[in-house]
Amino acid sequence: MFQLSWPAVIAMVFYGLNSLMDAFFVGRYIGDAAMAGVSMAYPLSQISTAFGSLIGVGAGSALSIALGANDRNTQRKAMGNVNMMTIVSTVAFMIFGLLLSKQLISVMGGTGEVLVQGNAYFRVTVFGSVFWIYGLAANMIIRAEGKMKTAAWMMGLGLGINILANYIFIVQLGMGVEGAAWGTNIGMFVYSILGWTYFARGKATFEAKVLSFRKDKAMIVNISRLGLASALMLIMNLVQSLVVFNALARFGTTADVAFYGVVYRLYQFLITPIFGLMRAVAPAIGINYGANQYERAIQSYKVFSVAALILTIPLWLITLIAPQSVLGLMITEQVITATQITFFRVFMAILPLMSFIYMAMTFFPAVDKGKPATIIGMARQFVFYVPVMLIVPRIFGVAGVYYGSFAIDAIIVIWTILMVNKEFRSLRKRAESIKAPKAA
Repeated sequence: MFQLSWPAVIAMVFYGLNSLMDAFFVGRYIGDAAMAGVSMAYPLSQISTAFGSLIGVGAGSALSIALGANDRNTQRKAMGNVNMMTIVSTVAFMIFGLLLSKQLISVMGGTGEVLVQGNAYFRVTVFGSVFWIYGLAANMIIRAEGKMKTAAWMMGLGLGINILANYIFIVQLGMGVEGAAWGTNIGMFVYSILGWTYFARGKATFEAKVLSFRKDKAMIVNISRLGLASALMLIMNLVQSLVVFNALARFGTTADVAFYGVVYRLYQFLITPIFGLMRAVAPAIGINYGANQYERAIQSYKVFSVAALILTIPLWLITLIAPQSVLGLMITEQVITATQITFFRVFMAILPLMSFIYMAMTFFPAVDKGKPATIIGMARQFVFYVPVMLIVPRIFGVAGVYYGSFAIDAIIVIWTILMVNKEFRSLRKRAESIKAPKAA
């Protein structure tokens, strides 16, 4: 677990810091309306990240199989199809985003100055979407080769450039939310160039033709199939943000939207170690499952889940003990009230146990059961979040968003653990059926 995980965990923490530092600069140097607008625009900008994840995870999985099978034909075709999918998805997203940017922020609940700020931020991120998509896809392919350290330092350098650019554009030049967006675009540009250079210099373990473009239907379908679950997780976050921000905009104020935006980004940062462990647990479970070592597959889930829980606890405790200090780094225009502190603690209360959900999202596909993972991901949003956020805030106001979120995740944690235990029993019965003929 340690050998597989630590570079992946570091890489994902760097990625989480990218979002958190944006919130720091926007909240501290621009203001609440900007923070609210950026908070509404950020989930929409993650559509490009979903494309990058779809391509990167899918191509990385296909390449892993091709490397193991010594399938040089697939290896040679991989980057050509990645490039083609990147260009097509970028063009589609840019047309969609630029034509409907204002309407999309409005759908998220933006009005007035919040709408103006969110629209300005989102449009700039759309212009840089090719770097968001290609940068993430390239990094995931490098991880799929097993070169976690290489992927981590690339991500770290991109983050460093992003922070520097944000400081220059926002603090020194006063470019506002557009400066924050351009800072992120520049960071992703560097991230993309590092990935492209890695492949161009022949560092990959396969023949990477970085300037080729291919349209191999079978391979594109395969990449899409293998990467769909990863992309779906990000799209589901967009659905969650959509209903939550609309509830806050309707039953709260701009300050409430800005506060939730900071809380949610901090939450996402605190669970980034879990995402790193998710990347590493897949081969640990999948290889043991393929070798009929079912008990080892079960133990892998347990070890990685507990490790994820332990990793999240220290920073989680700090935020619960000193929320005013942590939130105050990103919120300067409003006084953080005792009620908001309570909301924050309620929202964060379930966080360590989320490791069991996220590991299950990897566990089920790794034991050739993709359907339960899809059901968990979609049920959390459509069965729970959408109706709860449409009904509960009407009764309890802004408080309903935080208490409702806690209740949803508590239910999903219990449900997920029951589903995983059911699969454990199924695997153990299968193991017994394999041993029985041998004993006979």
